[in-house]
Amino acid sequence: MVFLTQATSRWLLSRIATVLAVGVLWQVVAWLVASPDFPSCTAVLSSIHFHLTQGDMLLNLWATLNRVAISFVISMLIGVVIGVLMGSYSQLNKLTDTALIIALNVPALVTILLCYIWFGLVESAAIAAVVLNKIPTVVVMIREGARVVDRDLLAVAKIYRLSPSRTFFKVFLPQLYPFIMASARSGLSLIWKIVLVVELLGRSDGVGFALNTQFQFFDITGILAYTCAFISIILCVEGAIFRPLDKLIARGSAHG
Repeated sequence: MVFLTQATSRWLLSRIATVLAVGVLWQVVAWLVASPDFPSCTAVLSSIHFHLTQGDMLLNLWATLNRVAISFVISMLIGVVIGVLMGSYSQLNKLTDTALIIALNVPALVTILLCYIWFGLVESAAIAAVVLNKIPTVVVMIREGARVVDRDLLAVAKIYRLSPSRTFFKVFLPQLYPFIMASARSGLSLIWKIVLVVELLGRSDGVGFALNTQFQFFDITGILAYTCAFISIILCVEGAIFRPLDKLIARGSAHG
């Protein structure tokens, strides 16, 4: 536990140092440029404080986080299942590979517009648009992981007559953990960007809606304030969820 605490402390200190360095560089460049189109770091921080205390930033952040969380969970669950099936069964992979390539190359904007047209400007349409855009990328990564699963280990499990469920959860799935984590990390960065577009086009709350409002008033400082606020939350998610999961996976791999 002491080691974990020290490792976490070092990680936090390194991230804080990086953020401070970026902030100082940002401030210096803003002073040199001296343009209203490039607000300083202190101006953006003041804008964050204003929107938090006197605006709707908290409500908009919460709305966006809800959509990100729901879309993330649904897309990961469906994507992992489809990826495992495609990676495990070559015939199924041949039948669905073309459809997967098409899904990967359909522009996100097209999917969003179609979902809003077909289902209306409702919350379910927004979630569906994000999920449909994310699932193909999850499927690709999990499929590749399922393809390289050690078949010798599966054969050993069969020799020891492990049940199919035990073989899947104790032998097959642990080998996919690195691929699942990679797809989760890349998926989170992709999902929240798509959610912002979804909110900008058809929702009345959320960070995307707020950014659209700031854009209409040409408030660059407000745009950067909302961007920095949400990136800060994503960094907290990385430190609180993904890093501990990485440690658990690495520990399991070492013991294995």
